[in-house]
Amino acid sequence: MTNDKIEKFIECKPKKNAKVNIHFKQRATVKGLFIRTDDYEELKSKNFWRIVSDSKVEEWEKTKDNSLARIYNGAEFTRLSDNQ
Repeated sequence: MTNDKIEKFIECKPKKNAKVNIHFKQRATVKGLFIRTDDYEELKSKNFWRIVSDSKVEEWEKTKDNSLARIYNGAEFTRLSDNQ
């Protein structure tokens, strides 16, 4: 996916910091949360995204520890969907 399509999807979420399903070309779907850090704009311009997986979201919300996130390449995404 392009960074424009990804940004459009995450910005249109009714609630900021909503969890989403990230579907990949060659790996299992990841449920997680896109987070904004100091380098968000730089990463976005290169189509990289910092995502906290569903299992670590609760801890991240308490600590805001960016080391709980992983950086993913948006070019590997096939689609994004709401987490239900």
